[in-house]
Amino acid sequence: PAGAAAAPLPEEDCMKLNPSFVGIALSSLLAIDLWASKRLGVCAGEGSAWGSARPLMKVIEVSGHGIPWLLGTFYGLCQSDSSAAREVLLNLLFALLLDLVMVAVVKGLVKRPRPTHNKMDMFVTISVDKYSFPSGHATRAALVCRFVLRHLVLAIPLRVLVVLWALIVSVSRVMLGRHNMTDVLFGLLLGYVLYGVVEHCWLSPATAPALFALW
Repeated sequence: PAGAAAAPLPEEDCMKLNPSFVGIALSSLLAIDLWASKRLGVCAGEGSAWGSARPLMKVIEVSGHGIPWLLGTFYGLCQSDSSAAREVLLNLLFALLLDLVMVAVVKGLVKRPRPTHNKMDMFVTISVDKYSFPSGHATRAALVCRFVLRHLVLAIPLRVLVVLWALIVSVSRVMLGRHNMTDVLFGLLLGYVLYGVVEHCWLSPATAPALFALW
């Protein structure tokens, strides 16, 4: 009948018409993240604002890549003649492998695509590297930074350089257009947490005698 009250909207339509505050906030943050990341991607291509600095940024990229760190740590482990040094290097190797696994798992679960302005010319990639969240370089930088500061005796200038390296590697990911800002921030947080896991599960001749017997 013409005078009958209008039928209520289905629940899903009501949700679309009245989005939650949390949904609006997350959408806004995501939009800001994408906008700011694109603006900061000043080395994303040769024609970008700071395109001439792209080769330097790619050298920094290699310095934070997993393969050089894994190979260097394994080589040091094989060459070391000190039991204390072997213990530290074995745990660094464990930390690097844990980092690779955790980053791969999170990337595979989240499956956030790389920024649209990214140029896929990265140094040695695997299947999950097509995804952006989190930044493996930032995770590794935070993890290695904490590890080195904790287990190597360094003069204050060298300690400052280690921290600067971790920050520069992380910032370079956005400048190169490889990652959005939230990818890097979460990567730094994840690396910080992973170091705590490594310390909690520290490998020693008492806790892992079989591993130390190999060396």
